[in-house]
Amino acid sequence: MAYRLRDLREDADLNQTQVAEYLHMSQTGYSKYETGENDIPTRVLIELARLYHTSVDYLLGLTDRRTPYE
Repeated sequence: MAYRLRDLREDADLNQTQVAEYLHMSQTGYSKYETGENDIPTRVLIELARLYHTSVDYLLGLTDRRTPYE
C-alpha cells in the first residue's frame, strides 16, 4: 500500500507537505503512512481516495483498478 500512496502523490505532482496539509496533519505523520511505519486510519484512507480519485480498495492493494467505484 505504501508504494501506491507515493506513486499516486507523485503522479499528482504533490509533495508530502501538501498532502499532509490536505489531511490536516504533519508531514512527518503522513510520511509514516508512505513508509508503512504507521497504519492509516479509515478516515484518512477515505480522504486519500477522494484526493486521488480512486477507491480505498486500490489504496489497500485489493484491486488494480485505479478508477473509483460508481
